[in-house]
Amino acid sequence: MRNIAILFMTLFAQNLFGQNLSIEGKIVDENNLNLAGAAVYLNEAELGTYTDESGHFSFNNLENKTYHLDISFIGYQSIEVSKNPSQDNNMIEVSLQPGVIMGQEILILGDRLKGQSKALNQQRSNMNISNIVASDQIGRFPDANIGDAMKRIPGITMQGDQGEARNIIVRGLAPHLNSVTINGDRIPSAEAENRNIQMDLIPSDMIQTIEVNKSVTPNLDADAIGGSVNLTTRPAPNDTRISATLASGYNFLSEKPNLTGGLIYGTRLAKDKLGIILSTSYNDNKFGSDNVEAEWENEAESPLTGDDIEVSPYINNFQIRQYEVQRIRRSFSANLDYKFNNDHSIFVRGMYNWRDDRENRYVNEIDDIEPVFQDDTENIVGYEGIGIRESKAGIDSDRNRNTRLEDQRVRYMAIEGQHQFNNAFSANWVLSLANASEERLNERYIVFETEDAFALNHNISNAKFPLITASEPIDLATYELDEITDESQFTEENDFNARVDFGHKIHLFDHLGEVKWGVKYRNKDKSRDNTFDEYSPVNDNIENLSMTELINKTKSNFLPGSKYQAGDFASAEYLGKMDLFNSSLFEKESKPDEYLPGNFEASEDVLAAYAMVEQKFSDKFSTTLGLRMEHTQLEYLGNELADSEELIKQNRGESSYTNFLPGIHLKYDLTHYSILRLSWSNTLARPNYYDLVPYRDVIAEDEEIFAGNPNLEPTQSSNIDLMAEHYFNTVGIVSGGFFYKKIDKFIYLLEGEDQATGYDLFQPQNGANANLYGFEVAFQKQLDFLPNNLKGLGIYLNYTYIGSKAEGVRNEDGELREDISLPGASPQMFNASLSYELKKWVARLSLNFSDAYIDELGDSDFYDRYYGKQFFLDFNASYAITDNWRVFVEANNLTNQPLRYYQGVSQRTMQMEYYNSRINIGIKYDFFKK
Repeated sequence: MRNIAILFMTLFAQNLFGQNLSIEGKIVDENNLNLAGAAVYLNEAELGTYTDESGHFSFNNLENKTYHLDISFIGYQSIEVSKNPSQDNNMIEVSLQPGVIMGQEILILGDRLKGQSKALNQQRSNMNISNIVASDQIGRFPDANIGDAMKRIPGITMQGDQGEARNIIVRGLAPHLNSVTINGDRIPSAEAENRNIQMDLIPSDMIQTIEVNKSVTPNLDADAIGGSVNLTTRPAPNDTRISATLASGYNFLSEKPNLTGGLIYGTRLAKDKLGIILSTSYNDNKFGSDNVEAEWENEAESPLTGDDIEVSPYINNFQIRQYEVQRIRRSFSANLDYKFNNDHSIFVRGMYNWRDDRENRYVNEIDDIEPVFQDDTENIVGYEGIGIRESKAGIDSDRNRNTRLEDQRVRYMAIEGQHQFNNAFSANWVLSLANASEERLNERYIVFETEDAFALNHNISNAKFPLITASEPIDLATYELDEITDESQFTEENDFNARVDFGHKIHLFDHLGEVKWGVKYRNKDKSRDNTFDEYSPVNDNIENLSMTELINKTKSNFLPGSKYQAGDFASAEYLGKMDLFNSSLFEKESKPDEYLPGNFEASEDVLAAYAMVEQKFSDKFSTTLGLRMEHTQLEYLGNELADSEELIKQNRGESSYTNFLPGIHLKYDLTHYSILRLSWSNTLARPNYYDLVPYRDVIAEDEEIFAGNPNLEPTQSSNIDLMAEHYFNTVGIVSGGFFYKKIDKFIYLLEGEDQATGYDLFQPQNGANANLYGFEVAFQKQLDFLPNNLKGLGIYLNYTYIGSKAEGVRNEDGELREDISLPGASPQMFNASLSYELKKWVARLSLNFSDAYIDELGDSDFYDRYYGKQFFLDFNASYAITDNWRVFVEANNLTNQPLRYYQGVSQRTMQMEYYNSRINIGIKYDFFKK
């Protein structure tokens, strides 16, 4: 620590009083849009640099003479300019033209290839190992939200919700082990129990750039064991820009249309000092899913001894589910910047994402399935269980519309200042506020249940498609009213971020460098406030299912197979119109066991500081060396509940810890287009909020206790990454690399025994450690060597392999389990696409594959839950009618890939949920003032 501090002060002192002459510049494209990652080489000084996100570059400490600058950008024509820094105006403004010189001709790029070019240039210029996806490149795929766009990045897989990518897994590490930021600022989670950011909440056309940092530098938040994902909103253009999109399509499951629209407007005012860009997006999608679920057991109570005995695996719970969903996204953003001069600017950024998710669900369930034994033996001769019919809906109101309405919103506002002093010293500061909320008002369930068990046809001959049905038809009148409930939920998280960063450019070893340091404060407050009431009819007009307004949900084209027949249910309209709040019709009873254990308050403060040096030691070799410190202070409030009814007390918990996280990143340019990278970094992941809350829920009837653990420690990881990259001037990359992570104190759910009561205890615990390793390769290339129009063919490929081993996980008997993979680590991930792009035509067929992996550890390998392998095939194409107008078509999930979980072995299905395909057709308008 002391030696590093001395190095920083020495470098600062050596450069503080250097010469004051400088050359600055701004690089833009033919549409006057900023080009980040352009390479600029100052020949006479043998100095090189890259432009930042605003297209800006600078050289300081120069002599009074004429310099020649070589400026290049992958996919664009290079240019040379001359400049003397002693001139009154030392600012250079350069506009690059698209095209690559190939022999005697110039290959001109199409619009989508320009987007890929911008992403690759920025990726090439970064010091750390990263993947960049630009907005135009996102448009090359038929992806409506950021989550769907991200699953095509090497090493990324996504967990879905109703067929849309929601939670991100980076290099096999679970969603809460990764960080997501907007413009470098942390955004809160709308979900109560975890830190996951809902990637399907943000439309893809609201984002300019997706940056996945797989090796984290000291100036980035450290809670990113898998990686740090930064979403950059669109900056104000250098001139007027207007873009509009309108599309509609069809969902083949719901057989209903969808609607999508978007508008972007940007311009500069006040003699180009004030920049404004406004964006809005709207998406209304009516869809659903066909679902079958099962839980498996391999023990049963012996009729002879009363003890549990091991039997052949059987299903003890079986469900046929029908979902009907309408998802409406609205997104608004505004970015403003004001340039006082070339050295001082201020930025104001805001984004508002609002999603209404309306859902009806119908469940035909067979529960408490048990073997039937031959008299006086342990030979199984059949199975029996009870029947349940459940309808899920919401109150009949203008907002709920007889559906369960999940209202999720994320609001983000930031103000930032960027300042340059004496051509060498810089200071940037940011203040941001963000809020995420999820509200569900008057979510209703009505449940009917048979009083007596009945004989079953228990068909598991094909365990991938099991089927459990009643041996004889069951009259609807035997389904007696079990419960009518009305629940309201509200979860909210508020984030405040303040950070200041300083930089001082240095000229050491005859090459450019920069010393950076800064501090950051982040406060998070999160709470959940739920209520749950049960209602009983005062009279006897709802004694059984046959006395309700029925709706039949059996479908001949049910996607898992027509043999699965959902049957009759109480309709959503019937449930929604119930006047539950009328005391003359229904008697109300509050159910504390359903909501009190889940209610909590949490506060988290993080104070961070870092110092680092970025220094080139030669034209080819550069390094980043630094240290980050993060101090965390936590306070939590939870409820202790006895026997699911009585609140004993509120429990408070608090903890604090400090982490020191060094890192070094090395970069060696073999050539202008070939790069070797090596990094060593240290990261952490804080426990999920609800895992830390000191709640305790004692359920005496089931002899079970569910509890939080305020003593959980953060998971820590030491990471090594090696990557080789070669960039093609005709837009493309071939890369390959290895990574290794040594993870300590990862968190899992322990199913053990409570010492005081002897009940089964379910509580999150720190494991011992885990090792994760793997490699990834990628290839992107236009086949420009082919003749004539075949030059438009392009290939996009990437493959990731991951291996892992977790230690310190105990089973229900307290014994250590062996040979366990880390939950979330998909062994193989693969993306491929074949594209064809000419000046007017663009077409792409895209493939996405992820292998199966452990999703949740059980108390033994029989109960481990796996996320099944997935294979998606998508297609999109567009045609430019004019320079400004383009028509397009998109088709998603052509393979009808289901979401599938299985238990223990791949043949044993726990869930299979099908969504079918969807298609979208639309028109896009783009205008750039030139």
